[in-house]
Amino acid sequence: MKHQKLCIIGAGNIGLAIAKGLVESGTFRASQITLTRRKITHLESYQALGYCITSDNLEAIKSSNIVLIAVEPQQINALFNEIGSEMNTESHTLISVVSGLSIQQLKKLTRADVKIIRAMPNTAIGIRQSMTCLAAEDPESHAMDLAKTIFDAVGESLIIDEGQMSPATALAACGIAFFLRMIRAASQGGIEIGFHPETALLMAAQTAKGAASLLLSNHNHPEFEIDRVTTPRGCTISGLNQMEHEGLSSAIIKGITTSSKKASCLYVPDE
Repeated sequence: MKHQKLCIIGAGNIGLAIAKGLVESGTFRASQITLTRRKITHLESYQALGYCITSDNLEAIKSSNIVLIAVEPQQINALFNEIGSEMNTESHTLISVVSGLSIQQLKKLTRADVKIIRAMPNTAIGIRQSMTCLAAEDPESHAMDLAKTIFDAVGESLIIDEGQMSPATALAACGIAFFLRMIRAASQGGIEIGFHPETALLMAAQTAKGAASLLLSNHNHPEFEIDRVTTPRGCTISGLNQMEHEGLSSAIIKGITTSSKKASCLYVPDE
């Protein structure tokens, strides 16, 4: 990637997390990345770290060959009215992390046959632990190889059909918040049974990390690992059953399906 130039249009939370993860992984140098934001004062600390910063999206695109769009869905139409004519078929690869915006809609907005990848990472990309789902019209293209190289450097990436992108948004991107809420709830339970807040949070977070690591390392179904913890008349099965009586699994499933439906209708095209 040493000859690539990347610009991140809309360097908010997810855009900055991507930039940070790519630099910390060694995939890019900070000087290879241009960050844009309307309020450029929010990016001054990144300039001190060696990133290029600007509020001029056109300037950023002209100096880059990989354009990563990370703005809110409601900002897309105005953005492409500004930059659409500058997208170059020969020199640009477009990566969009905008929820609900399809490849066909992106092609219409760019007004050029630019190579387009849809990506859905999560904020753990900043510590190189993202689950990123990728989609393209041609999953065997050079553009997809480029995107896969980028996102494999900051976690795990998976190529999926574009029709699965809204469900992927709910499960993997929104899922960060869902799992964090569950960890918070576990730590609150820990406080109620006698631990100090900092201790309870450490115990809950490390236990959650251990549970996920068991699945990723052993490639077992969650119920297999659960069976290894539960014993007849034991405290684990007692707690699990109480949680299920209160609707734990049902609430999680409903939350994910609700987020998936919402993700599919976030972008509203111009009439």
